[in-house]
Amino acid sequence: MSAIVVAVIVLGGLGVVGALVLYLVSKRFYVKEDPRIELIEQLLPGANCGSCGRSGCHDFACACASASTLDNLVCPGAGDDAMAKIAEIVNLAPVKSNPMVAVLKCNGSCANRPVTSVYDGAESCAILNSLCIGATGCAYGCLGEGDCVDVCRWNAIKMNPVTGLPVIDASLCTGCGACSRACPRGIIELRGKGPRGLRVWVACSSTDRGALAMKACKAACIGCGKCLRECPHGAITLKDNLAYIDWKACKLCRKCELVCPTGAICDAGFPMSARDMKVLADSHRKS
Repeated sequence: MSAIVVAVIVLGGLGVVGALVLYLVSKRFYVKEDPRIELIEQLLPGANCGSCGRSGCHDFACACASASTLDNLVCPGAGDDAMAKIAEIVNLAPVKSNPMVAVLKCNGSCANRPVTSVYDGAESCAILNSLCIGATGCAYGCLGEGDCVDVCRWNAIKMNPVTGLPVIDASLCTGCGACSRACPRGIIELRGKGPRGLRVWVACSSTDRGALAMKACKAACIGCGKCLRECPHGAITLKDNLAYIDWKACKLCRKCELVCPTGAICDAGFPMSARDMKVLADSHRKS
């Protein structure tokens, strides 16, 4: 018998013995998993986005199966219907979440923010932000390299080639927050979707003073305070030359949007913008 045949027989025998040992060990130390975990995991989107605060969908399912309450366990991607079924599986009271959606706190389109320099490097907002203020004079606005698009597992964000800004599809956005975490300038905010999908927010992140902010972007918030004085619900605050609308206190009257001199306040979900409605109403009065 040749040495090669002997070696093959010996190695094959060792492999069989090793496999047998592994099989016996796995049977001896097998830990039975709660069968509800698999049922819960089937109801989850499987994106492992981390928006629930867990390391993945399986970890979230394990947490639900062992929890005494679902108060702090919500999967934005699954939705209320799936969470209700999960509550039924674990025999706990269902918890309704407040649907969230990502909004861009920047209206610095190509028309509003002139290009002041040319960047020829890696297509990454994080890299560009670490090197310079970007291709425009605004040190606060969108860098336009699409890091938020790359991390969105729901295909809810696309870059608009005309404006150079990301466009968020609220119907696809689950409010997971991945885009917000990926943005190096923190200009993507999670806000409540609002009743019937209606929202109003300040689409600017610049804290520069009025003249300096306007020099960099025509649609910048200049901190004039007109929106603050106009809001009848106390939903607007002004800090560091930048207005902020509290979405929980906002009643969607859009009076702030009408008095904003730069158009820094944006809305979504309405059939017509507040400014267009005002123009239409003025034209009717004149006629």
